[in-house]
Amino acid sequence: MTDTAMTARTAPLPFDKSLLARMTGLLADREPVEKFAVDLGQVFAEFLPDMLQAETGFPVEIGYAGFDSGVKQELVAALGSTVAVCDGTLRNWCDFVIACDSPIVMGMVEMLLGAAPETISPPVPRALSAIELDVAAMLFEKVANVLKSAVNASGGFEPTLERPLNATERSIPEEAADIHAAAVKISLVAGPISAIFTIVIPHKALLKTKIVFPKGIGQARKTKNAWSDQLEQQVHRSAVSLEARIRLEDLTLNDVCRLQAGDIIAFKDVHDVRVDVNANGRDLYVCEFGRSGERYTVRIMDTHGSEKEILDHLMG
Repeated sequence: MTDTAMTARTAPLPFDKSLLARMTGLLADREPVEKFAVDLGQVFAEFLPDMLQAETGFPVEIGYAGFDSGVKQELVAALGSTVAVCDGTLRNWCDFVIACDSPIVMGMVEMLLGAAPETISPPVPRALSAIELDVAAMLFEKVANVLKSAVNASGGFEPTLERPLNATERSIPEEAADIHAAAVKISLVAGPISAIFTIVIPHKALLKTKIVFPKGIGQARKTKNAWSDQLEQQVHRSAVSLEARIRLEDLTLNDVCRLQAGDIIAFKDVHDVRVDVNANGRDLYVCEFGRSGERYTVRIMDTHGSEKEILDHLMG
């Protein structure tokens, strides 16, 4: 027998990674994952509707929508490009990911701006604007608080959440590439809008967790209160970049090509100089040019559309 044959016979076989992960508590069988997902889904189904309707005044239906199991980053990637994603951590428990379909956030913003749920058409999924991500952050905070109560981690610490991002903007965290996890899906219906929340949790954490049903399930739903006021204030406080455009005198193409530093171009208007102010590519106001002290200013003379039309444009 050759040395090569002897080496082949005596070389240890590679250890099965899945078996090793199961033996060390990093990979769970289907049954415990399913039980955890169903129990967590029941907590959200019974607790979150009362919380959201009490906080916002909007009728909301929540239900358990199943689960997927696999590698953490692959589960997040499989959610698609039109979800908002938020990385979070709960001290003494684990790191987790919350994601939601973009239409529910867009619909909630419309309702917060005064639209009746029955008048809203289901939005087409897309990346969220900066203002919509502000609202998503506060929505994720509520989801994380229910999660915290359900898993009852020792120490009573509050969840820590990163700012939500569109899925296409999220960079993959530097962590082990083969973290086994479950993606628990929660359906959410508000008016004509149906969407899915997904909570991605490592198997290592869920194997050690017994779901606890928080107190207060089934409480009578209350009217809109401070949280919805906070959401509305957040929407209206969000910064918007404005641009002012002044029409200049007409020049020939030859004149434009020969302009040099220091040359002067006159305004087209001779007396009251008209200024068009726009944001996100749409004209919002007609203004006149002026000056206050050392700063140049514009005074609003007219608007392009109603307040609601302006808000609807800025939300897009």
